Amino acid sequence: MGMNGSTMLEPLRQGLPPLDPAAVSDAASCSLPARYEAVGDARRFTRRTLDQWELGDHFDDICLVVSELVTNALRHAMPAHGVHHGEHYGERHGEHNPPVRLHLMRWTERLVCAVRDPSQDSPVARDSDDFSAESGRGLFLVDSFSDSWGWHPMAGALGGKLVWALFRLQPHAGPAAASTE
Repeated sequence: MGMNGSTMLEPLRQGLPPLDPAAVSDAASCSLPARYEAVGDARRFTRRTLDQWELGDHFDDICLVVSELVTNALRHAMPAHGVHHGEHYGERHGEHNPPVRLHLMRWTERLVCAVRDPSQDSPVARDSDDFSAESGRGLFLVDSFSDSWGWHPMAGALGGKLVWALFRLQPHAGPAAASTE
């Protein structure tokens, strides 16, 4: 067979998106509680933000990718054995420092969505040869719908990682610009 899921998704670029953070024209972020209903919050936040930036026509693709990235992040952010009330888990991730954060950033012709989660593990499960495994399928969708994606381990007290996906935006062409053959 020879072609398992992890090789199919190569090259997975480790590092941050190839964009200058100083040149970002708009940025928005929201923190998400560690429960699966937060995917809906992430979708609503994405819809509001893209409407504000007049990018609503890109919503379907971007929202699908946001949903997958957030779902993956929440899987890592959930306490391993159900929700422990008030134990060390909750104290470590106090509400002021939620384990999952969604960032949307726009440059002139690029949009990046990035999701931070508390796990340092690579988003591709290296040892899984079952490509239909939930995270594998999600990453395949991310790979299909975004122009590029990657991940970056986070340093410092928060730790974890940032998984990002980049979309190319068509500049808004007026009717006159359309006929430049």
